[in-house]
Amino acid sequence: MELQDRIALVTGGAHRVGRALALALARAGCDVAVHYHSSADEADRTVRDIRALGRRAVPLRADLAEPASAAPLIEETVLALGALDILVNSASLFERAAVADIDVEAWDRVLAVNLRAPFLLSRAAAPHLARRRGSIVNIADLSALQPWPSYAHHAVSKAGLVHLTRVLARALAPEVRVNAIAPGTVLPPENGSAEEGAERRLLDVAGTPEDVERALLYLVGSPFVTGQVLVVDGGRSLL
Repeated sequence: MELQDRIALVTGGAHRVGRALALALARAGCDVAVHYHSSADEADRTVRDIRALGRRAVPLRADLAEPASAAPLIEETVLALGALDILVNSASLFERAAVADIDVEAWDRVLAVNLRAPFLLSRAAAPHLARRRGSIVNIADLSALQPWPSYAHHAVSKAGLVHLTRVLARALAPEVRVNAIAPGTVLPPENGSAEEGAERRLLDVAGTPEDVERALLYLVGSPFVTGQVLVVDGGRSLL
């Protein structure tokens, strides 16, 4: 896919890796809708930075824990920017808790944002993407591939997201491609808690958001790739 003048929606695009992905798409020539929930100031900053690159950008607020928010977020993107070519499902909750301490509310909250929302957004976006041979990229992480006992609800949600990627790749083909990225540690967690084995990797370089940016640009720009999970972890998953 040629990215110049394409239109993207990045959920969780206000800060951290989501912000990096939104800016990477803008630098590649895309106009970007920056979704946020509570990070209004960060979303405005990201939008200003995208506009400074000469691209159109809008901040769009939605609480993805609410199922009714998904379809309106897609429609607001199309209304504001004119179409939709790329959906990046990056918004995520990352909560540490022992299995015995995860109550029903916490379980449902994490799966609602991390798994149900990408499904509902993808379903709502599919007709728009199909008209323009568009692409979906889901942002998972290594907990989808490894059992992390301190993050059970998060890990299960990301494992589900990986399988959802493959299911949607089949369901939406050939008009829409669907892929995923599973990064290792590219930024320290906001809450200061460590991931399982976060410092273990084969390569002697640390991961950065730029590594995930390159993976995203490869996946959205590769018309012969769908249903794949690109692991970006310095070899950590092999240990």
